[in-house]
Amino acid sequence: MEIKFADSFWKSLKVMARHQTWWYKTYEVFRYKIPMFFENVWYFRKVLWRFRSWDYTFNLMMLSKSLEKTAHTLEFHGFEIEETKNKKVEKIKRVIEIINSLNESNYITRAEEQLGELRGVEFWEDKEDTPEDKEHNKKVFDLSSKMEEDEWSELFVILKGQNHQDYAKLMDNATEEEKMKTDLWNKWFDGSGMKHWWD
Repeated sequence: MEIKFADSFWKSLKVMARHQTWWYKTYEVFRYKIPMFFENVWYFRKVLWRFRSWDYTFNLMMLSKSLEKTAHTLEFHGFEIEETKNKKVEKIKRVIEIINSLNESNYITRAEEQLGELRGVEFWEDKEDTPEDKEHNKKVFDLSSKMEEDEWSELFVILKGQNHQDYAKLMDNATEEEKMKTDLWNKWFDGSGMKHWWD
């Protein structure tokens, strides 16, 4: 059997070799890297202005802002098939939503929407809350704490992603016909796992 290389193969090798030269790397700095740097500064300007190093919420704000761009790129400029791409975009948007909730610390408000507003006397009034008010407020605070803990856990479950050993087991248990007829990966993959958020 004779092996032949297409012209495009040799052209690709020439392009790869050219990209390693000093003059191309210099060109690349001025043509791509410096403009991208200023584009990034502009994109992150509000987050950069607010960023401080003493609190995790600022780190989450940076992550959220970068994920907004990733979600947009995947959704509107990605080459991946719709089925898996849409799952990724959905999970990324959920992470952004969770981060926004954590940064806004809106859990008491959300708990009040479900259970009713906090009750009680104002601090300037010389009275005590009734036992019913105290019980109601405790329920609101408990629910808000649970909502925050649940979303914090969900955030890291999404970022970590699925266990790939489960997929390997699925493949091991599938018949040859199932492997040929269906795309098991697309059915199994739920869009989670930050390592998969690329195009």
